[in-house]
Amino acid sequence: MSDWIIPLSDLDYGKEELAAAQRVILSKWLSMGPEVQAFENEFAAMQGVRHAFACSNATAGLHLAFLGLGLGPGDEIIQPALNFVATANMTVASGATPVFADISSLEDPTLDPACVERLITPRTKAVVVMHYGGNLCQMAAFQELCNRHKLALIEDACHAIGARFHDPQQRPPHGLMAGSIGDISAFSFFSNKNIATGEGGMVVTNRGNIAERIRLLRSHGMTTLTWDRHKGHASSYEVAANGYNYRLDELHAALGRVQLAKLPGNNERRRRLLSLYVEKLRSLSGWLVPFSQNIAHTSGHLMVALAPSPEARAEAVLKLREARIQTSLHYPCISDFQAFTRWKASAVEKSREFTSRAITLPLFPTMTEAQVASVCSVIQQTS
Repeated sequence: MSDWIIPLSDLDYGKEELAAAQRVILSKWLSMGPEVQAFENEFAAMQGVRHAFACSNATAGLHLAFLGLGLGPGDEIIQPALNFVATANMTVASGATPVFADISSLEDPTLDPACVERLITPRTKAVVVMHYGGNLCQMAAFQELCNRHKLALIEDACHAIGARFHDPQQRPPHGLMAGSIGDISAFSFFSNKNIATGEGGMVVTNRGNIAERIRLLRSHGMTTLTWDRHKGHASSYEVAANGYNYRLDELHAALGRVQLAKLPGNNERRRRLLSLYVEKLRSLSGWLVPFSQNIAHTSGHLMVALAPSPEARAEAVLKLREARIQTSLHYPCISDFQAFTRWKASAVEKSREFTSRAITLPLFPTMTEAQVASVCSVIQQTS
């Protein structure tokens, strides 16, 4: 794999995934078929939603979400400057304009509702929220804001599989699953995610009109699929829309079904490791762990710590690398990338400060408590 003693992430894979892959291979049907349909049904049941569409990756899922909502040229989509670049790229691919907003604070690096409201113009048609590290945004506030301004609410839930929205005052949408609150959402099954299939994603919605459009757009706008024709349910097809090939295959779906079954236990393990990190790092002067008061309600996708300064971050990253411990950064500020400088960003100073101090530390369900202690020991030596 690599020469890291402690990698950033690792897979919880075993005999169950081997059996699932073998089942598909022995069936001799590899393209989208019964495994995909079963995965969609099981995922929708977990989410408590009407419609779930497996797709080739979450980037494709975001594109489908934008197209399903009819977003395109002339429209503005407000979204976090602190996010993976896929959301911004798919905004541009849809012909719409990305408008970058700031985070709430260093302790809560999710989208700031007040900042979003200041950016709304007559061209604004949607808001994308991203549940950073598996910690949900201020969804009650965003529901109210989007309803008041008649905007679509899109959840980038790639980090938040298995998490529920928690409001101490139990206001709606208290208790709903991440990804089932807005008009539509996208999930990722990339190899470092809480459900890991290598590639793959899921689009989720409760809106029937959006669902029908996504069903068409996911597979070339065709009214029937290869599996339907193979089973004799159809003999031909019509092309009702100009669509894409964003389908998921049977092997990835079979792996996803196994990973979905493991999700509750693995998320609980992630939360235990996060608590251990917080316990060991809380005494370090100037260091900060975002969301440390809300671990019980996270999916535990990322363990992110903020160093006291960019210089302290650089020193810690170097020492961890020397100890063969892998780290990362989630994420550079999108509005500072060359490809996005043509769109003037609003004031995103908090996002920039966050990225200058943040370190993503190793976190995965098969990680041991001794490995957490080793990571923290190296950081403690730099403080």
